Amino acid sequence: MPLSKQHIASFKKRLLQQRESLELATHETETDRAPVALDQQSVGRLSRMDAMQVQAMSQAQQRKRETDLRNIVGALSRMEDGEFGYCTSCGEQIALKRLQVEPAVRLCIACATSNETS
Repeated sequence: MPLSKQHIASFKKRLLQQRESLELATHETETDRAPVALDQQSVGRLSRMDAMQVQAMSQAQQRKRETDLRNIVGALSRMEDGEFGYCTSCGEQIALKRLQVEPAVRLCIACATSNETS
């Protein structure tokens, strides 16, 4: 049974909120990802190491946000195409409960499981 218009509207609202939140986080952490100064005269060695660790963690978080954003944009695009809620691998409908947990998901549980074991 295809998703109702209410379900799709609810998922779209969540996806748009998630996208906005991720874009805001990207903007707010921009300085944390900036190159760390090499000048040990102005920054001590331990402070520089701490700054490099913060930078590395922020860069990893940014890569995760970028992946999440791509998934959200893909889900919104599938909504526009009328293909939202269907597995992009096998074409079967994705379970409503799975979409409720993660509306940007693009694979049904069977395809996601087989991708993990491959």
